[in-house]
Amino acid sequence: MSEGTLKIGTRGSPLALVQAEEVRRRLTELNPVWGEEGRTEIVVVRTTGDRVQDRLLAEIGGKGLFTKEIEEALLDGTIDMAVHCMKDMPTVLPDGLVIPTILPREDPRDVFFARNGEKSLADLKAGAVVGTASLRRQSQVLAARPDLTIAPLRGNVETRLRKMHAGEVDATLLAAAGLIRLGMELPPILTCEEMLPAVGQGAIGLEVRAGDNRTRDIIAPLNDVESATMVTAERACLEILDGSCHTPIAGLAERTEDNRLRLRALIALLDGTQVIQCELFGEMTQAREIGEEAGHILRSKAPEEFFSQLGF
Repeated sequence: MSEGTLKIGTRGSPLALVQAEEVRRRLTELNPVWGEEGRTEIVVVRTTGDRVQDRLLAEIGGKGLFTKEIEEALLDGTIDMAVHCMKDMPTVLPDGLVIPTILPREDPRDVFFARNGEKSLADLKAGAVVGTASLRRQSQVLAARPDLTIAPLRGNVETRLRKMHAGEVDATLLAAAGLIRLGMELPPILTCEEMLPAVGQGAIGLEVRAGDNRTRDIIAPLNDVESATMVTAERACLEILDGSCHTPIAGLAERTEDNRLRLRALIALLDGTQVIQCELFGEMTQAREIGEEAGHILRSKAPEEFFSQLGF
């Protein structure tokens, strides 16, 4: 890293750029020097996940498709930090990289869009087509409404909504956090009972080289301890389940009114015919342990053939 500069790596989607700008804004609030011309640079890195839009992620390699090229740029020194949606991050990072900072988490829930103005999945007519490329959403939609049809739908927020309004699908689901960050109006937000979010959804993580103490020190004040704690619990559960885009897994950790950690997690079959859930409570200091226990519980409650169907 050149003295006095900071290169921030990101994908090039509108949402990714907004998130990178949020990092720059937060850095500037901490130290106005980062707002001076030439002191920070946002570097767009095009990933395989961005280039391949005609197939499901599960068919072409899973979560790492949105991170591989960015992490390569980080490792070779092209950028100094990477800005990621934590829901896109594999549980195991490349050697030499760490995520020491999680920004304050936005609303982690999903929202519901329908072409004809329906307010929820329950309002859709029998046989309606729900567009989603998320296996997590697919399995939960079909568990609630096995009479609905799922159609693959990829692309950024604007692309998916345009396809829905063009009649390719009758409804779709998106993350509330992305819409909020893009300044868009929110449709109905689904409860976690209706649609449990993806692990890490709504959280932005900053990835750096493990030995780059200067960048780590610069971004350290941006870390939101509570958000990082919740993401730690969720990702620990995911790691035990060996989660990827091949697997319908959902999980959300939250602070309770009595300042404890509540973790809800589930694993499902693609067709929604089986959904296995667990809920755990514990101390905030035990986030990793709670997450790991949840993962083991879900594994123990599922028959062996359940995991073979998921590709484990």
